[in-house]
Amino acid sequence: MARLVYGLNVSLDGYVDHDAFAPDPALFHHFIEQTRSVTGSVYGRRMYEIMRYWDDDQPEWSEAERAYAEAWRSHPKWVVSRTLTSVGPNATLLGGDLEAAIRGLKSAHDGEIEVGGPQLAGGLTDLGLVDAYRLYVHPVVVGGGKPFFTGPRPPLHLAAVDRIGDEAVRLTYVPA
Repeated sequence: MARLVYGLNVSLDGYVDHDAFAPDPALFHHFIEQTRSVTGSVYGRRMYEIMRYWDDDQPEWSEAERAYAEAWRSHPKWVVSRTLTSVGPNATLLGGDLEAAIRGLKSAHDGEIEVGGPQLAGGLTDLGLVDAYRLYVHPVVVGGGKPFFTGPRPPLHLAAVDRIGDEAVRLTYVPA
């Protein structure tokens, strides 16, 4: 059975904003390896539209960016949306009963399925489906925006602390 893991870059004050800060080379390499190892990804519409950037090669990309794109394209994506009518390569729209769909994905696969997007992760947490939370904390203060956690969460237990690169710390929490 697969584990559902929600992880994103987060500021010291708890916000996610892909435009406000970026991973250093060591953390980006970590993300490449992590993306290579996941079984698949579940995205909400907004996060999926951001991640679609990796569908098409860009001439200015570095070798690392090309490696990330290749890893991202290689695994399946499941997209939760009420408004999208189609999705890109290697992606499937999930409709209907979200809880049943995610439980089905978890039971049909092994390994880790990553969750992308705070609102989707919040809804899946409310359903008791998220198995772990990975906060990649960066030394920046954003001052506002979209929070990593979208509402009160059940009690969590710190499972691991890892420094990755020169700037980031990964905190892994599991439901207590």
